[in-house]
Amino acid sequence: MGYIRVSAADQNPGRQLEGVKLDKIFSEKISGKDTNRPQFRACIEYVREGDTLHVHSLDRLGRSLLDLEKTVSGLVGKGVAVRFHKENLTFNSQTRDSMGKLLFQILGAFAEFERNLIRERQAEGIALAMAKGKNFGRPPKLTEEQKSRICKAWQSKAETGETISSLAKKFNVSRATVHNVISSSAPAVRMS
Repeated sequence: MGYIRVSAADQNPGRQLEGVKLDKIFSEKISGKDTNRPQFRACIEYVREGDTLHVHSLDRLGRSLLDLEKTVSGLVGKGVAVRFHKENLTFNSQTRDSMGKLLFQILGAFAEFERNLIRERQAEGIALAMAKGKNFGRPPKLTEEQKSRICKAWQSKAETGETISSLAKKFNVSRATVHNVISSSAPAVRMS
């Protein structure tokens, strides 16, 4: 059986374990940093003594050295062999020697290091983009001028008969948005 994981929906899992004959495949598109992955959990529960779990590479099974060691040790302890194709490594009850463990830890540490570098580069890129004025997230629903008009209409509601609902409809936003605009302009505008 095989476990295939990609981190993003636009990534292609097809290249992993290509050409390997498998009777069952557990595949998912989810980040490896989280061990609470549905297909991963199903795979761990499914394997039995004597099975071999095929995985493309160490970083597909887990990104943290601690989680990776725990997973592989748990599987080997159940009598399951774990085969990593990219690294050309197989771990089973016969390969629990010092050299195999050292190699596994070194490769696992590199996978974790790579993940940390990616995270650092991402944070640097976001900081640089923000310094250049790039905004992240959804653009605001209302302009400052529209917010001002809502506040003025609310202040003169006695003459105009405006309500939160009528303002929401007029500006094509939710009642909560209008309420937040009015509340954030307090004490200049009172809700009552």
